[in-house]
Amino acid sequence: MTRTPRILLRLAALVLCLTTLPAESGAQLTVEQTRALLNRPAVQTAFAFVEKDRAETLREWVAITEINAPSGKERPRAEYIEKILRGYKLSNVHYDATGNLIAERKGTGGGPRVVFDAHLDTVFQEGLKIKATIRDGRIYAPGVGDDTRNIEALLAMIRALDAARIKTRGDLVFVFTVEEETALRGAEEYVKENKGRIDHYIALDGGYEGFTYGGIGINWYKHHFIGPGGHTRSRTPPYSATLPLARAIARIYELEVPTTPSSNLNVGMLGGSEVVNAKAADAWFTVDLRSTDNEVIADLERKINAIIQEEAKRASMTVKTEVISTSPSAQIPNHRNSLLVRTAESVHLALGFDNPPITMTGSNNSSAALLAGISSISTGAAPCADAHALTENCEIEPLYKGIKKIMLLGLALTGVSE
Repeated sequence: MTRTPRILLRLAALVLCLTTLPAESGAQLTVEQTRALLNRPAVQTAFAFVEKDRAETLREWVAITEINAPSGKERPRAEYIEKILRGYKLSNVHYDATGNLIAERKGTGGGPRVVFDAHLDTVFQEGLKIKATIRDGRIYAPGVGDDTRNIEALLAMIRALDAARIKTRGDLVFVFTVEEETALRGAEEYVKENKGRIDHYIALDGGYEGFTYGGIGINWYKHHFIGPGGHTRSRTPPYSATLPLARAIARIYELEVPTTPSSNLNVGMLGGSEVVNAKAADAWFTVDLRSTDNEVIADLERKINAIIQEEAKRASMTVKTEVISTSPSAQIPNHRNSLLVRTAESVHLALGFDNPPITMTGSNNSSAALLAGISSISTGAAPCADAHALTENCEIEPLYKGIKKIMLLGLALTGVSE
């Protein structure tokens, strides 16, 4: 056999591999294979539908944003989304006991079960009237980005898959979770109830050009200095509880906080006497500790507690500490080289996201899955700014590429049936 026919045969074999591998389960896709998948006629049809559907996507994004959904009170927004889902080719649209809204797009069999999570709740108070405005290519409204952009991305993705009549081998599960902003409760309960039935878990919450594959540990505390108080002019007791508080905070900020592993420390809230002319009997402050290493958090906890006790003793006062919440670092060994992470990286590169930022410092529902030992990442569908503020806003144009990114990731993981 001459050299030219050999080359032709190898090329033919490569083309065959590239056109069949994405339909198989459990195979990590290279960038070239991912590009072959997105160039399939059916996938291109789905991508074209995303472009055709722009007006409906934007209208729906606005409508959902304007339904306020404080943590624990997400039901009105969920019911609006439920009506939309019941018009799609889905099975088993339902609420679980926690209040999560769940819909499944069943596969033909032989592929993994992939869960996409977008949380329903926002951080804004009950009763807030929300009106979205559009100007200069951006959409402005409280909660428009966190996490409504990703809710809309999932709805648009389902429409595009249906329009292109794409069938996947594995199941696609869409979970619209509750209480992410307060305690990750919706995701935690869903994972606990379905742990044995989840192969990959993708939390859509922030991010656009890249993704995270680990969860940073976050511990919140409220430390109190307790003293006898008194009037400004009183000779005894000599001090307000604000004095040891101030001394402690100054010393805490002198602590060395490592950058590797990624770690953070912040004193955010302060409180004391309720009137100007009183020495505080209870002065308090909050501490936010974060790290990808639980030992770093534990070490900083010990040092902070020692400082607080020393300053309380120096002022002849006592200490009371409240633990507001704790969430350990969620890291799976060698997860960076897992099928999910490598596939997600290939998808980003294939769609033109050069050098996508890939970190292990997520802070969202992905941690609930990672702590249960389930391969998980977090990413997002559009770049936004001013999260958790009344001035929150998102770029509109990138959302359509973000929808395609999420859809391609789902197809690369579940496999496409011929």
